[in-house]
Amino acid sequence: MRTILSLAVASILLLSSAFAQDYPTHTITLVTPFPPGGPSDTSARMIVGPMSAALGQQIIVENAPGAGGVIGSNRVAKSKPDGYTLAVSGSGTNAAAEFLNKDLQYRSTDFEQIGLINLSPVVLVARSEIPANTLKEFVAYLKENEKKVTEADAGIGSLSNLACSVFHTVADVHPTVASYRGTPQATMDLVAGTVDFGCNQIINIAQHIKTGKLKAFAVTGDARSPMLPDVPTTKEAGMPAFNLTVWFGLSAPKGTPRPIIEKLSKALDVALADPEVAKRFADLGYDVPSPKERGADYFDKFYKDEVALWAKVLGGLNTDKK
Repeated sequence: MRTILSLAVASILLLSSAFAQDYPTHTITLVTPFPPGGPSDTSARMIVGPMSAALGQQIIVENAPGAGGVIGSNRVAKSKPDGYTLAVSGSGTNAAAEFLNKDLQYRSTDFEQIGLINLSPVVLVARSEIPANTLKEFVAYLKENEKKVTEADAGIGSLSNLACSVFHTVADVHPTVASYRGTPQATMDLVAGTVDFGCNQIINIAQHIKTGKLKAFAVTGDARSPMLPDVPTTKEAGMPAFNLTVWFGLSAPKGTPRPIIEKLSKALDVALADPEVAKRFADLGYDVPSPKERGADYFDKFYKDEVALWAKVLGGLNTDKK
């Protein structure tokens, strides 16, 4: 019986390897679970060209927004694990979602990790008319005007929502939250002054800060961003506990053969090693991880550590206040 099982396993491995050698034979779909124009979508579109060239098959980006990224992520999690449907994974959709939504139809463990794409700090910003110029002054303003102040985010479970949830807890503030279907809409209303503040990635709001349409109080991370050198870190601003890094990665459905994961990981590495791609990410405020810190094995460990981190963080959040 043991011999029969061993032969069966060996046969499966041989078939998987043979399948991977031919892979890919047709177009690959990369699902980004947010609307066009947001950071997830931008990250996807920057890597698909070089990856397509490396694989010899086209990768198309498909936007599947809704429910803070849950709809698109669930679609990939339930897809056939053959390497032809991939996901842009992220802090909110993959590391934190299951701790925010008890009815979530997928789990962080429903994905295989291909590679880490980029990392980015978060900026706490407000409409320019807010009468505060430092983080300390802004927190005081929130405490005095909690019932009047509205925060914008890209949906429950989105990166902006998670970042501001941490801010709420650290600062002990409870503003009204307006959740949108995506980052572009939330940013548009913030710039227009329809809502008062938010937590956003540099890619979305740096230009609005530079033109004076928004004011920035602090940026997360261990160092100031080269894109916003005048904005202090949260530690410099007196709130070191409000510190997190946003990330995007490339993931596949659980059960995708390892040889396919490795082939995709190598293609992603080619894309991230492209000087033009690296420059474009840097110009938008993203950090591209080094070759040793973006492959499948590294990202798998990174991913699991992030899940554990958000389990701990969200365990201390009163999400009912949202």
